[in-house]
Amino acid sequence: MPDTPTSPKSGGRLSLMENLLGLLRIRIIRGVNLAVRDVRSSDPYVVVKMGKQTVYDHDTFSKDDKMGYAEFDIKAFMEALKMNLKNLPSGTTITRMLPARQNCLAEESCVVWKDGKVVQDIYLRLRNVECGEVEVQLQWINLPNSKG
Repeated sequence: MPDTPTSPKSGGRLSLMENLLGLLRIRIIRGVNLAVRDVRSSDPYVVVKMGKQTVYDHDTFSKDDKMGYAEFDIKAFMEALKMNLKNLPSGTTITRMLPARQNCLAEESCVVWKDGKVVQDIYLRLRNVECGEVEVQLQWINLPNSKG
């Protein structure tokens, strides 16, 4: 049997909460000017994967249609989490990312200290499709008894 980390508080085994740093909440706010994949509209949904975010059109009687994809980097967001931000005023911008050919940003994206949390609003231009953008928000959630 493999060795398991122990903790005096948990009677010999670390609880799940003690191993977690926190949660990354990814909210899909909205899609803008999305491509039409049905007769006059689309019924889009988003699949979030580590490293990629993909938009699909749901079809009842056939395979769902891809409506583009977008990638975004969370490195700047994760770096902001490591900083001591507790004494900053709410609304303080920590770092900025600019749109470039190498990323899917439709406009500048800022990591912000807001109401005691690290938050980032991201506007992504979809690739491999004629049009469409997706608005996403990242937020870090500290958990009680976590290492975060």
